[in-house]
Amino acid sequence: MSEDVLLQETHGHVAVLTLNRPERKNACNDELGWSIVNAVQKAAQDDDVRVIGITGSGDAFCSGVDLAREPSSDVSGMSSQDRVLDDLHWVSRFYTGMRMECDKPIVAGINGIAVGAGMALAMCADMRIAKRSARLHPGYIRAATSPDGGLSLTLPQLIGHEKAMRFLLDPRMFPADEALDLGIVGEVADDEAFDERFLGTLAHLASQSPIGARQTKRLVVRALAGVDAEAHLRNEMSYVGRGLGSEDGKEAVKAIMEKRKPVYNGS
Repeated sequence: MSEDVLLQETHGHVAVLTLNRPERKNACNDELGWSIVNAVQKAAQDDDVRVIGITGSGDAFCSGVDLAREPSSDVSGMSSQDRVLDDLHWVSRFYTGMRMECDKPIVAGINGIAVGAGMALAMCADMRIAKRSARLHPGYIRAATSPDGGLSLTLPQLIGHEKAMRFLLDPRMFPADEALDLGIVGEVADDEAFDERFLGTLAHLASQSPIGARQTKRLVVRALAGVDAEAHLRNEMSYVGRGLGSEDGKEAVKAIMEKRKPVYNGS
């Protein structure tokens, strides 16, 4: 796992993971995606860690999947055959790793734009604090496809069916205060106070009973587990691939790169 793309710090009983590809607005390539998954797993298994924070370097939280990414071959610790057989990949493991396998509180510090897979990553956290200048956008409809990373699970659970549909099908950027009104984030901090508030929240959570916190997360997650999560995640991956592979999907990505409005034909 490369320390260049994901910075890891420990403050007492707090593990802070910082996405570190600022030149790409912290867009996820395979290396960064698997690094996040592996780091959360490591922190979940470390008895000295009581709470996990995830944020971004520079002026972005995560701008989604890097459209110019080149797949890496070894950061996941999986053979090439395993990679072919792994239909969840790192983006779905944001959900399985952060919600199903980690019973420690996770806080996303949304310090800038959160788009697509970056939005899904933030929504897999248990709590979200956003910088007032941050902007959020699901991104998928703009690319003529549907959500992945568990976003079609986490968002409706948090804000309800209609609000989730309205958000997911709206191609505009949502300012942090509007995201707060929708219930997508739990708190907005002024830019100059964001770092102190984010780290302060992590320290406060780490000062609580670790047994109580872990049991509480287990119960809350199980109370909302009304679906076969892995089957749902596989459907997400199938649908997002179908959307991106369609003629409309190819046109949408081309339009994004060319900074123009796409022309869809429904195929």
